[in-house]
Amino acid sequence: MLELRGITAGYDTGTVLRNVDLIVPDSSVVALIGPNGAGKTTLLRVASGLLKPTGGQIILDGVDVTGRPTEDLARRGICHVPEGRGVFPGLSVADNVRLQAPPQVDKRAMARAAEAFPRLGERATQLAGTMSGGEQQMLALAHTYVSDPSIVLLDEVSMGLAPKIVSEIFEFLEGLARSGKSLLLVEQYVARALEFADYVYILNRGRITFAGEPGELSESAVAESYLGASR
Repeated sequence: MLELRGITAGYDTGTVLRNVDLIVPDSSVVALIGPNGAGKTTLLRVASGLLKPTGGQIILDGVDVTGRPTEDLARRGICHVPEGRGVFPGLSVADNVRLQAPPQVDKRAMARAAEAFPRLGERATQLAGTMSGGEQQMLALAHTYVSDPSIVLLDEVSMGLAPKIVSEIFEFLEGLARSGKSLLLVEQYVARALEFADYVYILNRGRITFAGEPGELSESAVAESYLGASR
C-alpha cells in the first residue's frame, strides 16, 4: 500500500502541492483527476522519488520512504510511466526492454514484452524513435510488465493516441489491475478511467477537493474541477 500523507511540494517557481493526502490500497485502481496545472504530474513525481517533498511523508507498505532515491523506490516495487512516452529513441526496442528489466528477468524480458504487446515482438530490432507514437507508448508500458512492480504510476499514457490504440492501452491497464497490481492513474479520458477505478481523487490548485468512490462523484463535480472551480 502507498500512502501520501500531508504532502507539500513544488519547484523553484513556487509551491504546487499543499498538504495532500492520498492512499493507493493493495490491488486497487486509483484515478487522480483534475484540470491542467493542478499538480497531478508533480504528485506522481513525489510518489516515485523524482521530486522530494518539502513537507509530509511517503509510506510504502508501512515503511517511511520519504526522501529515498528513485532507484530505491523502484526496487521496493514502484514503477513510474511518465507523460511523453519515456523511451530511449536511439536504442532498439529490444535494448529498451532490457534496460527496463531487472537482472533476474533480463533474458526473458523481450519475450515478456511481446506477450503483453505482440507488436513489440515484431519490431524488436527497430529503433524506438522510428516507431509510431502508439507503439512507443506500448514500449513504455512494457516496463510495467517486465519489471513486475507492485504499484504502477501512470501519467497520461493515452495522450495524443488514436482511439484504437487508446482502447488497446486500456485493455492492458485493466489486465494489470486484474493481475493484482495497484494503479495510480492520471488520465485525460476521465470517463474510461472511472469505469474501472476503485477510488477517485480530484486535485485542484494543489489541494484534494474530493476523495471517494467513483459512484459518489457527480458529473457536475467533475465538470467544476476541469473548469478550475473550487468545490
